[in-house]
Amino acid sequence: MGADMPLLREVTVSELKYKRVLLKLSGEALMGENGILDFSFLERICAVIKKASDMGAQVSCVIGGGNIWRGRQGGSMDKTRADHMGMTATLINSIALQDTLIQTGVDAVVLSAVRVEPFAEFYDKQRAVDCLSAGKVVIFACGTGNPYFSTDTGAVLRGAQIGADVLLFAKNIDGVYTADPRKDTSAVRLDRVSYSRILAERLGVIDMTAAAFAMENDLKILLFALDDPENIIRALKGDDIGTLLENS
Repeated sequence: MGADMPLLREVTVSELKYKRVLLKLSGEALMGENGILDFSFLERICAVIKKASDMGAQVSCVIGGGNIWRGRQGGSMDKTRADHMGMTATLINSIALQDTLIQTGVDAVVLSAVRVEPFAEFYDKQRAVDCLSAGKVVIFACGTGNPYFSTDTGAVLRGAQIGADVLLFAKNIDGVYTADPRKDTSAVRLDRVSYSRILAERLGVIDMTAAAFAMENDLKILLFALDDPENIIRALKGDDIGTLLENS
């Protein structure tokens, strides 16, 4: 879908629908064919994040670890240890994202839910808000710091804590459909889906715990495709892309 999108003109802060956002990136979306990370694609994403920051958006990020390790891959491993490996994977990706942002000209900090100094600062809400207000990109690593919770849940938790206007979930698919679009050509993308429907029908668009938390805290999540990183700007403007998850 990205190739068909028109080129974006320069946007001013007054045109942004959302100013403070949390961008959730999937680890798999950043996986290279011959390695853990596709750095050329990561550089494209960071260039768009810089554009968003230059426009006045306050951007924070959570990045998954699925390109390296997922807790459920642990098989017979102890669940807590397997999830600790997953948290470590998110830290690796977060440091890579931070370094690429800095090389792109964006000041970025990594705040970790577990103590890993000197690799990253320990998470503190006020530190996160102060950095965002100063124009820095804040990257939240290691999820919630607890096993049994996904990075989706970590993202909605941090989004609530920093008072994000919207959570931008950049995925490998461009929204929620009435059926699997890869199997059913008649499937239609939905503009909006309620959390109550996600929970009642157990739709696998986001983690169930994350959906329940977002519903209870009245958070908005815009789920859209990352194939064209410029979709991040389109999302900030409020363009008609993806599917909005919200209370109804």
